[in-house]
Amino acid sequence: MRFDILTLFPEMFVGYFNHSILQRAQEAGQIEIAVHNIRDYAQGKHRITDEPPYGGGGGMVLKPEPIFAAAEAVMAGAPSSNSPVILLTPQGRPFSQQVASELANEPHIILLCGRYEGVDERVRSHLVTDEISIGDYVLTGGELAAMIVVDAVSRLLPDVLGACGAADCDSFSTGLLEGPHYTRPEEFRTWRVPDALRSGHAANIARWRREEALRRTWERRPDLLLSASLSEEDKLFLAELAAEQVEKDQKQVKD
Repeated sequence: MRFDILTLFPEMFVGYFNHSILQRAQEAGQIEIAVHNIRDYAQGKHRITDEPPYGGGGGMVLKPEPIFAAAEAVMAGAPSSNSPVILLTPQGRPFSQQVASELANEPHIILLCGRYEGVDERVRSHLVTDEISIGDYVLTGGELAAMIVVDAVSRLLPDVLGACGAADCDSFSTGLLEGPHYTRPEEFRTWRVPDALRSGHAANIARWRREEALRRTWERRPDLLLSASLSEEDKLFLAELAAEQVEKDQKQVKD
């Protein structure tokens, strides 16, 4: 899969993309990441990429000419004629594991990093095919958001994580948060690894992990349970958690 990133600050991407899983994925040819400086496509001696908003107002807005030129140059060599052009913006649709899975089916995506007060509306209307937000807050630019999208999408591609299906157990992939993990030693400062994990019984371990994922989701993100795929056994366990909570609340009132 190929990612083309359009930005005014390409040097921001060097550190993150050249380490760990993303570095190995690039070396193995599983993903290709190209970062393009929008300023290289600007005209004139000073290569201006932004202007004050038409009609007045504060801040600066990215001009359409260099963005269109950069995107069209990238699309000319794209593996697909229908590659999504995605603007990273607070006004976009919320990014999620489901959106990452959707984008992982694309052979090529172009990510446009917004800056300042945003981009000329003609970029939105006539170039961009999708807009994505990583949260309800405002960043200085779309570079961090682009890194997040590349990371989240890349780990869903075949063999990028090494073990087959490794991403399937990540938080949100199953509709639940991921449960706790432990390593050696079995006991650290009197805190022991749970008996179920030390039992060597595969079914018991699987059930413990499922229940702990349910418990963690119940405690931290109960909203996810409304859309998660739950078995009857899962529902019974959640009912037990609810009963335990009622009992705790009643005890606190008495105390």
